[in-house]
Amino acid sequence: MLKKMLALFEPEAVEQTPEHSVELATAALLFEVIRADNETTEQERESYKAQLKKHVSLSDDELQTILSEGEKHAHDAVDLVQFTRRLNDVFTQPQKQAVLESLWHIAAADGVIDKHEEHIIRRISDLLHIPHSQYIQIKLRVLDNES
Repeated sequence: MLKKMLALFEPEAVEQTPEHSVELATAALLFEVIRADNETTEQERESYKAQLKKHVSLSDDELQTILSEGEKHAHDAVDLVQFTRRLNDVFTQPQKQAVLESLWHIAAADGVIDKHEEHIIRRISDLLHIPHSQYIQIKLRVLDNES
């Protein structure tokens, strides 16, 4: 019985979090803002597509695939770490700040920043190791431009 229990902790028995591409991880994080308030608007979907285009260099067909896959992965995810870890591994601080800016653009697309949208953006910002002062600066800059 002890052997069976120990076998559970062997490396091949431990379930690994799937390694996502940077594009897919970015798409999933951006989509998390859309679904945060349980209300998806056409403006948010258009903003999602426009904001993702800023972060990836893909053909229109590839972009559409990543948009769909990002939505699926966001729905299936049990946490945000699997996505933010990938971005932290690859992105520079300015690139992560650009993602944060995109999150705010998506949240503001429908003209209303819901408290759940703001909460998810704050969580993502923390997981991307963006200092709170920069989080506030980016938020204010985007919201000033949106109004």
